[in-house]
Amino acid sequence: MRVVVRIALTVLLASTLVATVKGAGLVFTVFDVPGATTTNAQGINHQGDIVGTFLDAAGRQHGFLRSGSQFRTIDFPGAQASFARGINDAGDIVGTYQRPGDTGGIPQHGFLLTRRGGLLAVDYPGHLNTIPQRILADGTILGCYHDNDTMGSMHGMQFRRGFAAIDMAMSMHNGATPDGEYIVGLFTDMDGRGKAYVMEGSSFSRLEVPGALSTAAWDVNPSRVVVGIYTDAAGVIHGFQYDGRSFTRVDVPGASVTRIFGINDRGDVVGHFVDAAGRTHGFVGVAQ
Repeated sequence: MRVVVRIALTVLLASTLVATVKGAGLVFTVFDVPGATTTNAQGINHQGDIVGTFLDAAGRQHGFLRSGSQFRTIDFPGAQASFARGINDAGDIVGTYQRPGDTGGIPQHGFLLTRRGGLLAVDYPGHLNTIPQRILADGTILGCYHDNDTMGSMHGMQFRRGFAAIDMAMSMHNGATPDGEYIVGLFTDMDGRGKAYVMEGSSFSRLEVPGALSTAAWDVNPSRVVVGIYTDAAGVIHGFQYDGRSFTRVDVPGASVTRIFGINDRGDVVGHFVDAAGRTHGFVGVAQ
């Protein structure tokens, strides 16, 4: 990693509250970044601060930080697109950005915005793309690196006093318990299907929602409750929670698609959903 410059933070207007509803043992609050055409929440910390990404009216992608009723935009200096992905309890934020001229899903470059406002680049040495997805309390960063594709060259990685990656191709680390010993992520198996995985020490286990066409784990909290996304047999996308014994389907009421990307130590979850009109909104589900 190397120090770059201070990142741009712009305070926006207060939250636009759409609805508060109950479901799956959670109370959902739906929100949109003011002026956004789509809002996508990705991570949440103990305090309830939420990070994610949104598209403005001109179609430009920005990161955001939601604290209470206020939003701040997060734009990497000089980037054409920015995406905040994870936040720890201290307020350190990780994410990705694209430079002018970058097109499509790759290339992606990583950044770390510290609680004190410093900005560092996060680039896995010798590779073209780095995606930091989550940051733990001790500063460990989880995610993946890849080159000109997101298949064979993509490997789950972590940074803790140096970079390390797993041998499995088509994989991505997405979350871990505070000690870093229980890691969850996603990969493409030999049968061509997307599946979740759990790594505990040197042990690797596949994790699938029963009957699902695909499963992806996106985060885990200190109690080892795993959250993520799955596609059912009819092709409908849902969120899920897994407590080590059973899966619970999570759908925002009235949504055609629900995706969960983050969970905190309280069991609160964040993600996005698609409404009946096809618009994407962010949400936070508070555990009851």
